[in-house]
Amino acid sequence: MLPWFQNKFPIFLAPMAGVTDRIFRGLCKELGADVVTTEFVSAEGIFRRNERTLHYLDFDEAERPVGVQLFGGDPAHMGEAARMVIDWKRPDFIDLNFGCPVNKVVSKNGGSALLRDCPLLEKVARGVVEAVAPFPVTAKIRIGWDGDSINATTTAKILEDAGIRAVAVHGRTKEQGYSGAADWDVIAEVAQAVKIPVIGNGDLTSAADVKHRRDTTRIAGVMLGRGAMSSPWIFREIKHFLATGELLPPPPLAEKWAFIRRHARLAVERSGAESPTMHSLRARLMAYSRGLPDAKRLREKFSQVSTLGDLDAIAGESIGSENVEVEKEAVAI
Repeated sequence: MLPWFQNKFPIFLAPMAGVTDRIFRGLCKELGADVVTTEFVSAEGIFRRNERTLHYLDFDEAERPVGVQLFGGDPAHMGEAARMVIDWKRPDFIDLNFGCPVNKVVSKNGGSALLRDCPLLEKVARGVVEAVAPFPVTAKIRIGWDGDSINATTTAKILEDAGIRAVAVHGRTKEQGYSGAADWDVIAEVAQAVKIPVIGNGDLTSAADVKHRRDTTRIAGVMLGRGAMSSPWIFREIKHFLATGELLPPPPLAEKWAFIRRHARLAVERSGAESPTMHSLRARLMAYSRGLPDAKRLREKFSQVSTLGDLDAIAGESIGSENVEVEKEAVAI
């Protein structure tokens, strides 16, 4: 069994394109995330040594255990790309993306496209497992392509037989995307059907949600995506609740702002280019606004942020100028 499952119920940060970069993964680890995974990476890009693709493979030692998630539909290229990643970066595991619903990925026979082609899914999984053995390989799936083809239990069994060491199950179909409710009955069926660890994913937005799913299914861990985007301190809240049964109060507004500003500052320091970085962070700031007062007005302001000074000014308006400490690094959350 993978070490992070041994006598533990690990909390995973879901891999999310454009979200789970080195900065955000590191911050979530500080807050209690047990396992993180890179944004998904094209196996073809790695195979061709595409410079932009290789950038997504970078991680910091403090992130461990960390996995690199690959997508693609060519078993040989997927296997070779996995070997290359291991040789170059030595992550703790390789994760295979069989769940992404985005059409530009699906149209290239990647992500959830393979949920409609179980023979190819099996070839990809087995090809990667055999290419990197005994290095651990995990996978992420959805419950099916659409409501008429729910096949997560079958898919998980195929992956288990192919040598996959753990499987994360998102409780929606490809057709649903991120709309509607996650079907935790199907996730529970998968956890009952296979012997490898099953990680439940979907509609986990509070510590109480996680405890309920842990107590009512046989899942071995949970994976948080959108809930962590807007409230990354949820990892700390979950850990505390599972350990003590006590719900922590939400972080004070000033601490939330200190965290948001720290995220932006670290991103700018990493890139060395303030304006382009702040432009790229606008979507991330929009996600944070969901947990802040007067969120609609904040989103309007975030849509025009171009500098760290802009962000500090917005923070000052939100919590009072006297509470804004621009250089604050030691954040409790």
